[in-house]
Amino acid sequence: MEKQYTPELFRTISDEWNSILGADTGIESIRTELLHHVNHRHFYSYSDRDNDFHDLDLVVIRDCARVWRGLLHPRSESLAGFSVLEQLINAVKGRPDMSLSECFWAEVYHLVRGIEGKFRFHEKALFSFSDTGELKGRDAAIVRSSELDQMHKHLEERMKLFRSGLEPEVEKARDERVGRILKAAGGSSHDWNDWHWHLRNIARDSSTLAGYADLSPDELKNIDRTCAAAIPFGVTPYYASLFQSPDSGEDASVRAQVLFPGSYIDSCAGSRDGYAEDFMLEGDTSPQDLITRRYPGIVILKPYNSCPQICVYCQRNWEIKGPLEEGSMADDEQVASAINWIKEHEAITEVLITGGDPLVMSDSRLRSILTELAGIGHVERIRIGTRMPVTLPMRFTDSLCDMLASFRQPGRREIALMTHIQHPTEVTPDLCAAVEKLKSRGISVYNQLVFTFFISRRFEAARLRSLIRLCGVDPYYSFYPKGKLETADYRVPIARMLQEQKEESRLMPGLVRTDEPVYNVPGLGKNNLNAWQNRDLISIRANGARVYEFHPWEKKIADQRTYVGEDVPLLDYLSRLKKAGEDVSDYRSIWYYF
Repeated sequence: MEKQYTPELFRTISDEWNSILGADTGIESIRTELLHHVNHRHFYSYSDRDNDFHDLDLVVIRDCARVWRGLLHPRSESLAGFSVLEQLINAVKGRPDMSLSECFWAEVYHLVRGIEGKFRFHEKALFSFSDTGELKGRDAAIVRSSELDQMHKHLEERMKLFRSGLEPEVEKARDERVGRILKAAGGSSHDWNDWHWHLRNIARDSSTLAGYADLSPDELKNIDRTCAAAIPFGVTPYYASLFQSPDSGEDASVRAQVLFPGSYIDSCAGSRDGYAEDFMLEGDTSPQDLITRRYPGIVILKPYNSCPQICVYCQRNWEIKGPLEEGSMADDEQVASAINWIKEHEAITEVLITGGDPLVMSDSRLRSILTELAGIGHVERIRIGTRMPVTLPMRFTDSLCDMLASFRQPGRREIALMTHIQHPTEVTPDLCAAVEKLKSRGISVYNQLVFTFFISRRFEAARLRSLIRLCGVDPYYSFYPKGKLETADYRVPIARMLQEQKEESRLMPGLVRTDEPVYNVPGLGKNNLNAWQNRDLISIRANGARVYEFHPWEKKIADQRTYVGEDVPLLDYLSRLKKAGEDVSDYRSIWYYF
């Protein structure tokens, strides 16, 4: 991280690359020669028994070879509208494009070092174990067990850095903040357990939220700017009780979800056109009002189109004007038409009721919708998409949970709840109690983590998964943050998600790490990031961002277009981590996750 990535540094890596790129034979001849060299490095390294490469070094070479073959392909250049090869030729010939960022040269530097075998992965690994030699059976098992103890000790030490809302001192401080909120809102301890009271006292401006929690001058200013620009804003009293000191840093994820940064406001202020409207192309996958369908057997049903509080990563923020806004509830005729549409399509076996947050609706309204859906013979599973376990756990009254459970029919119909728990600080006794009410009635609860910058430090997401499993919540998906302009500060590189899955999550037992990392492709659906065959790295932008071609989920069974998406520059991400106090040398293998 301390080195400066420049064209000059790139030229020092390999004489062979300089020779090939500096030839006066034309770009197509250079392309061919460079491909020959990449293939030679790949196959020669694997076949030469006299080299000193560790098996893991060979894996890095193999992966870099695949990446280079993608970057050098003419089709990749056409799709990306950019030629990495052309830029490298110009750099070697002494005429580098000065608009290329340091992030670009960082990517190229690490990719060339990778293919040339100059990144010795095994020498830089987190753990270094001695060769067990000829040990077999019990003796080998004892040595391996000792190694696993070391890994687990490291895991536990790192996860302890992230406190949760379940720890006594954190809970005590939150109880004090609850008292402050009740005083500011004129409520009682009885009111705190009434979810209707929380809905009546949502903080919709800076003065109200400042009465609930300590805010920095910049946060107050940004809330005022948010409201002045008519950007949806709202925080429930319960969620405000999770705010700690603005200087502590422990609640950064909590604050970041509802207190929008200047970049978000700048992207949206002045006009609703500032939003990436319908980023997920739901209009193209909505065959009926209130319905979204991307897959054969499941549809989304949206009877209520707002929430108690507005999350920064919401994919439907362009539709929402504010928390609990008037007109958010679909009328009886719209809901009936949507349900009739589901009745007419027997392929639909699963319905996800979401919005907005459908648990804003009354028990009776929700019961009416569930009754209609349960009366459809081919519907086998109904899911409820809600953040209420995190934003308003008081909503899960015994009567609500009993009502939801009444639609369960083991062997015939499942009821499940999907939520977003984003950080260990959101895991509180109240959340656990809400989940327990559901689980005790046979309702499964699943978490869909949005893997933002604010949950991306080493072992931070691992800590979250371990906590929610103890509460009875199953890790389900880790979502790559959507590439919307307004949420640029929240995105992380795909490489970091893959690194987290392989180097942190993998150290935990299976039930704790069951979530699947996915990239949600607009209009098409989820792309599994663990599988190379679901995408190709096709280019590196001038700003250092990797460009991927994502394949549709049904590519082997139906004709469908691919999707080209731009990632976050790795060097920019590492620089942010460093500013946040992280030792970025801990992340050094990130360059070789693709």
